[in-house]
Amino acid sequence: MKNLFTSFMVAILFIGCTQNMVTGRKQLSLVSETELQSMAQQQYNTFLSENKVVNASVNKDAEMVRRIGTRIASAIQKFYDAKGLTTVLDGYKWEFNLIDNKDANAWCMPGGKVVVYTGLLPITQNEAALAVVIGHEIAHAVAQHGSQRMSQGLLQQLGGAALQIALANKPAETQNMFMTAYGVGTTVGVMLPFSRKDENEADQYGLYFSAMAGYNPQEAIALWQRMAAAGGTKPPEFLSSHPSDETRIANLQRHMPEALKYYKPLKR
Repeated sequence: MKNLFTSFMVAILFIGCTQNMVTGRKQLSLVSETELQSMAQQQYNTFLSENKVVNASVNKDAEMVRRIGTRIASAIQKFYDAKGLTTVLDGYKWEFNLIDNKDANAWCMPGGKVVVYTGLLPITQNEAALAVVIGHEIAHAVAQHGSQRMSQGLLQQLGGAALQIALANKPAETQNMFMTAYGVGTTVGVMLPFSRKDENEADQYGLYFSAMAGYNPQEAIALWQRMAAAGGTKPPEFLSSHPSDETRIANLQRHMPEALKYYKPLKR
């Protein structure tokens, strides 16, 4: 029986591993992007209805979040179109919202559903630094890191059950798993933390994405130094799975020459 279970799990892992079009590495993927985007739309709408959304029409910070996000989304679309990888963003319908919440947090669900918390703004301090954060979160979504975490959760908790079965049999647990996989709420980084490889990729591509959108990627260094300082013994929610440290800053500096190739300052 034990050998049968082991063989079953190996088969799931073999079948569920796909090559990511963005990063090129193999990832566990038991849930389709279409399914995740559908679930994301529902969960995003629920989250917005239960939290205080800052009106971008009357608030300059909310307008800034939307402006940065729109520029990054446009830059990413052009980048992948030029590489013949248009399908990377299939189904994406971008939304960018600022939430009145004191936590230092931001996240992006599948399909480009982005939220920034007001508690993050005193740390980012300027538009370019916030662009680095939004680029980082979008990179997690585009590289399907959350999909991998969701797949890991299904494998660990529900034995590799399909998403539809998981939702039907344990809807609350599955929805909580989804929210945790995408860094929403206070449990981020506790149940299904991003791996160091995922964080490094999000740092790297987030740097590129913000630079492509016309934001100076060199702002990332001071940003992560402020992130580390803001955390003290406990990192901000945004960094709970991978605290900012010298290694992260060193990696950013390593990717900086490539990021600067993409950087063309915005015309004011």
